[in-house]
Amino acid sequence: MRFSKVFRLFRQSAYAFVATVCVANVQAQSITVASTTSTEQSGLFSHLLPEFKKASGIDVKVVALGTGQALDMGRRGDADVVFVHDLAAEEKFLNEGYSTKRYAVMYNDFVLVGPKADPAGTKGKDIAEALKKLAATNAGFISRGDKSGTHAAELRYWAQAGLADKQGSGYKSCGCGMGPALNMGASMGAYVLTDRGTWLAFKNRADMTVLVEGDSKLFNQYGVMLVNPAKYTHVKAADGQKFIDWLVSAAGQKSIAAYSIGGEQLFFPNAAK
Repeated sequence: MRFSKVFRLFRQSAYAFVATVCVANVQAQSITVASTTSTEQSGLFSHLLPEFKKASGIDVKVVALGTGQALDMGRRGDADVVFVHDLAAEEKFLNEGYSTKRYAVMYNDFVLVGPKADPAGTKGKDIAEALKKLAATNAGFISRGDKSGTHAAELRYWAQAGLADKQGSGYKSCGCGMGPALNMGASMGAYVLTDRGTWLAFKNRADMTVLVEGDSKLFNQYGVMLVNPAKYTHVKAADGQKFIDWLVSAAGQKSIAAYSIGGEQLFFPNAAK
């Protein structure tokens, strides 16, 4: 074989190798997002992420945890982005320098669910009054007990009702995610505070129903933050910011608004508010 032909074949092989490496690098482009169980268990990410991938080419690996654990994951530098729902905890994360900016993304609300018979007589719009009735009757109540955004909200509502550490003998802490807490509530005939998104996606309701909703205190805001690359140089800042920018863009907000179950919208975009 002539030298020129050998050289030509070598050059073609080299080009093919470089092209393969480049394609593999593009395919490997990904970020890790530490988020709440409510965004994952509600099915929102299954709806959003394919659209983001189509728009950006970036894969998103979601680690679904309670908000406190998700923020701790960001504090360790084990995530590129945190997407959570506890404003006080998010502001603390910012003040500690683990991020430099928080973006409002969307909201929904919390609801109190329980047995349709409602033995504690909680039905209404006032969450504080409902909790007082739960404590007075020692009604079964399943708390997530996991330092999640929902758990933080629940503890705040007990405190506002003047019942911190006085929830009654029926109060149980499961140290678990929203789905498992709802499963426990359904099997035990107990009450549970849940975000509406996870409730709408929950299939094992038994005889549970929404009993308390509509109180302004039950407002549930979600925010997203890039983990500070000045603290952790391995954070994929450019790709993480692309994800954030897409969430708060017209396209991302439209996608959030379009997600529904049984004709009911789960989350309401408010990035521009």
